[in-house]
Amino acid sequence: MGCGSCGTTGSCSPNGCKSNGTCGTSGCNKLNVYNWLSDTAMPDNYKPFDIVEIRFKGSRKEFFRNKNGLELFAGDAVVLDSDMGYDIGHVSISGELVRLQLKKRNIREDSEHIKNIQRKATEKDLERYQEAKNREDKVLERARTIALMMKLEMKLSDIEIQGDNKKVIFFYTAEGRVDFRELIKKFAEEFKLRIEMRQIGYREEASRLGGIGSCGRELCCSTWLTDYKLVNTSAARYQNLSINMLKLSGQCGKLKCCLNYELDTYMEALEEFPKAKVVRIETEAGAAYMQKTDILKRLTWFAYEDRHAWICISLDTVNEYIEMNEKGQKAPELVGEILDMKPKGDEDLDIPIAASDLASDDITRLDNKNKKKKKKPGNKSSARPQGQGPRNDQGQPRNQGQVRNNEQQGNNRPGNQNRNNDNQGNRGNQPQNNNRPQNNRPNDRPNDRRPNNNRPNNRPGDRPNNRPNDVKKED
Repeated sequence: MGCGSCGTTGSCSPNGCKSNGTCGTSGCNKLNVYNWLSDTAMPDNYKPFDIVEIRFKGSRKEFFRNKNGLELFAGDAVVLDSDMGYDIGHVSISGELVRLQLKKRNIREDSEHIKNIQRKATEKDLERYQEAKNREDKVLERARTIALMMKLEMKLSDIEIQGDNKKVIFFYTAEGRVDFRELIKKFAEEFKLRIEMRQIGYREEASRLGGIGSCGRELCCSTWLTDYKLVNTSAARYQNLSINMLKLSGQCGKLKCCLNYELDTYMEALEEFPKAKVVRIETEAGAAYMQKTDILKRLTWFAYEDRHAWICISLDTVNEYIEMNEKGQKAPELVGEILDMKPKGDEDLDIPIAASDLASDDITRLDNKNKKKKKKPGNKSSARPQGQGPRNDQGQPRNQGQVRNNEQQGNNRPGNQNRNNDNQGNRGNQPQNNNRPQNNRPNDRPNDRRPNNNRPNNRPGDRPNNRPNDVKKED
C-alpha cells in the first residue's frame, strides 16, 4: 500500500507489520481505519467535510474541526486546542467517512464540544511532544508508589502527558469511589503538572494496554472492536463450553467478547434439537437417554439405563424416533458407533485420579497421590507379620481382652515394683530429704470438729474407735 504523505524510507509499509498498517506512522496503530473514498473523484463544487478524527495514545479518538481548511492526510501530526495550552495528535480519518463515525457515536456536527485544529505540527512541536512521551514511564512509576503509600484502593493503569508538557491524564480502575483529593495535591507537588484523573472500565483498560489473547492474536478491543456488548455465561452454555472462568475470561477479567461471535450460529443450529431438558427415547431394548450433543456436526449420544456404552446417532434419526414415541410406537434398538464409558479397574490405573483433581488447574495436584503413608512412632503391631497377634508364654495366641487386662494390671511392665516403692517413700528419682519433720501429732482430735450436742455419739455406719486416746503413734 502507499500514499502521497508517506514518511517512511524505502517502501511505503510501516516498520514491523509488512503491509498491514497505515503509512507515515512508523508502525501499526490501534483501531486503524482505511479511507475507501480517498481515491474517489469528487465533484468540482464539492466542499470537503470540515471535521477530522484525531487519534491519541492508545485507542482514544476525538473529533476536531478543521476551520482553517488545512489539507490533511492520515498520519499527519497536528496541533490541537486544549483546555490548558495545546495538544498534539495524529489524523485518523478525514473526509466523508467522518460523518459515519459521528453518527455511530451520536455526536452532532454542530456540537459546541468539538474543538479546533490550529496548524500542522512543526519539528519543534514534535521534539517537545517526544520529550513528554519519554517522561511518561517515570511519572507512572512514581505515581503508583505514591498511591500505594496512601493505601488507596485503585490501580493506575496508564497515563498520557499533553503535547505541550503542561498537563497529565491518569487513567485508573477501581471497584468503587476513591477519594483522591490528597493524592492530586501530592501529584501536583511532585510532577509540577496539571492533574486530571479519569476512571475507566476493565475492558477499556485492556484496550489501552493491549496484549495477546489465548488465540495467539492481538486483542480484539485493541485492534478493531469499538463497542463492548454484554457477555453472559449463557453464551458458553449454548456452545457446550465448560463453565471454567479461568478459560472463559480475558485479560480484563471479564468474559471474552469472542463468545458472542458464533452465538447466533449455535442458536440457529439448536432450533432443530429437542427442547426438553431430559431427552428420552423408548426403544425395543428399553429407555435411552441423551448424554451428549455435538451441535455443529448434528450428532447425539444416547445410553441405556443398564449399560455403560454411549451410542452415537444423527440428529435426524433422533427426531424421527421422538415422533414415533409421540404416536405411541417404540423405536428400534439404537445402532451406531459405540463409545465405552465403563470405568476402568484399579489394575489399569497407576495413580488414582479424583474428579476434583481433573477440574482443578493446580499443577501440583498429583504430587502426593502415590506416596505411602508414614508409620506412626510406637506402633509395634504394624511391624508384626500379618495374621500374628500377641502370644502368651507357651507361644499360643491370646485374645485382645487378655492383653488389655494384663496391660491395665501392669504385671508385665518393667519397673512397676520400683514405682510402687517410690509412691511409698521417695517419688521418682528425687533425693530423700532427711531434715523434713515427721508427722508425730497425737491422735487426740475428736472425730467431729464442729460441736453438735444433739448429734448422737454412735451413728449407724461409723467405724468403731477402739483405740484409746492416750496411745500415741510410735516414731
